[in-house]
Formats: sequence, C-alpha cells, structure tokens
Amino acid sequence: MPRSASVEFRSGCPIASTLDVVGDKWTLVILRDLVNGKTRFQEFLDSPERIASNILTARLAQMELNGLIVGELYQKRPKRYAYQLTEAGARLLPVLQSICSWAGACLPNRWTPPAKFMRMMPKDVSAARTRKAAHPRGR
Repeated sequence: MPRSASVEFRSGCPIASTLDVVGDKWTLVILRDLVNGKTRFQEFLDSPERIASNILTARLAQMELNGLIVGELYQKRPKRYAYQLTEAGARLLPVLQSICSWAGACLPNRWTPPAKFMRMMPKDVSAARTRKAAHPRGR
C-alpha cells in the first residue's frame, strides 16, 4: 500500500506502521465482514459487535483513504455505497486468520471461525470481489 497522506506513521517500524492503519477497535472487524461477503452499510451494522453508525461511517471513510477498500455508488438517492476490498485489504486475510488461530489457542470461550474462512487465501477474496463487481447484488 502506498503511504497515504491520511496516515501519520509513528515510526518506520512495520508493526507500529501497520497498527497506525488497522490498529483501532473496528477496522479488522469490518475487514472480517468484507472477507465473509458483507458489502453494505446495514450489513456491517448487523454484525454482532454492534458498531455505532457514526463510527462505521468514519471508519469506512478512513479505510478507503488508507487504500484498504473502495466504495461504489449503487443508489443515488439517498447515496448508498457497496464496499469491496482492494488488493491491500485482501492481503490482510492471513493476519485475520492468525488472530483467529491465536484467540482459539489462548483465549477461553471463543467461537471457532468457519473452516472455509480459515482456508481462504487473499487471491480467493480478490476473485470473489471481482465476481461481485461483475454481478453486484441489488442492481
């Protein structure tokens, strides 16, 4: 991902820099939802974590500025967007899977992610994104 003017990096450390992009409370949860097929604002609101709509709006905008997602207008009045992962966003899939594996091994009483999710590869997410772009829902 090219360095975005929207991110101020604390240092040249790759861990700290990545956390500057995805280290808030919601970005990885939204990425999880995108990987699992959610694309629209209401779908993100329906997730079990119950993100507030104003926070979701801000986070989606920041994720787009940071090059993780792109929004495509699917309705003009009121304006509504469907969101898709960019290649940079899709490349975070192994990070999400590693977090799931760590939580399963180290945190009590966590649910097990679907096997399909754990077997996915970034190219699978990119292929799904391309198919959705060719045949978007609700159009």
